[in-house]
Amino acid sequence: MKKYDLDNLINRKDTSSVKWDENVRIFGRGDVLPMWVADMDFQAPLEVSKAIMEKANHGVYGYTTISPSVHDAVKGWFQDRHGWSLNPEWFTYISGVVPALSATIQAFSDPEDKIILFSPVYYPFYDMIINNGRKLLTSPMNYKEGRYHMDLEHFESQLDGSVKMLLLCNPHNPGGTVWTYEELKQLSEICVKHGIVVVTDEIHADLVFKGHAYTPFASISEEIALQTVTCIAPTKTFNIAGLQASLMVTPNQAMREKLEVFMKKQGHFTLNIFGIVATEAAYRHGAEWLEEVMEYIEENMDLAVSFIQKEIPGVSAAKPEGTYLLWIDCTSLGLKDDELTRLLVHKGKLALDAGKKFGNEADGFIRMNVACTRATLLDGLERLKQALES
Repeated sequence: MKKYDLDNLINRKDTSSVKWDENVRIFGRGDVLPMWVADMDFQAPLEVSKAIMEKANHGVYGYTTISPSVHDAVKGWFQDRHGWSLNPEWFTYISGVVPALSATIQAFSDPEDKIILFSPVYYPFYDMIINNGRKLLTSPMNYKEGRYHMDLEHFESQLDGSVKMLLLCNPHNPGGTVWTYEELKQLSEICVKHGIVVVTDEIHADLVFKGHAYTPFASISEEIALQTVTCIAPTKTFNIAGLQASLMVTPNQAMREKLEVFMKKQGHFTLNIFGIVATEAAYRHGAEWLEEVMEYIEENMDLAVSFIQKEIPGVSAAKPEGTYLLWIDCTSLGLKDDELTRLLVHKGKLALDAGKKFGNEADGFIRMNVACTRATLLDGLERLKQALES
């Protein structure tokens, strides 16, 4: 018997939700169904809510340390679930993965250095490189039969000595590709050969469907571990992004010390009190919740792919290997992003992410978040059909 009723629609309006309360500002109208930003419409695990309420009921919210029990919870989760042995000495806590990208860019590169990424990719990757005064270099991927493939031969040809860092997304957002061990091994060998620092966003590590396996990039070899910073978090896995809790895993002591010097310059020294307790509760007690949620999301994904294939001519979508984000290919319609967005918002009254946000190569794609109730998904799919009907 299932513990969680995931068909129960939780009203998120008027809760300061970016997803549900910012439609007028972002899309120009308030009557769109939001299925864009990557958070779930499901309540977090009961054990997480209980831990937060117990802390809230204590009534004293002073400066709070991150205790060894939190480190142990993180370590235990990644060991038990992914076979990755972590040393808590490698941990540097930070409010989120995007701030972690910024921190690592500033700590391990200089202004005007080149930083490379595989495109298309999660759009803050571009912002953090450009906003920190570094030179952006993209390595376009190949999209074949609904899956992205890194062009490693081309990637290596771009490493001319001026490229200092790679930002990697593992598993991949927005495409949902879960990189295989062999793909990551080949990439790691190139990065070791050229001395490239790798900062890898692995926030979707736990959101992988049956038949696929997440491989921590830093687990490939000791050599690549010593030039990699891995960004992980419970926030995407357990739908607690608003608590702003994340950490960077840096096995290389010299790199870690350099990163921590930078963090001290920023005045950062801990997480917020509720983020700390939620992180421990999620990693200690969230497995049952995650199993139910992933089963439900996979059913949603299957439903969405089937609907698009049968009901929306000229549009295609392949089931991703991970994440709860469906990457929809509308390129056969011959519409550019601005026209697609206009149809979605004003004809379908549906708010999705436009592909070009993730890179020029993704013009004509759209991203849909299916981590919602079945009823919401069906509503969204009908709106998508209405928007794209000729």
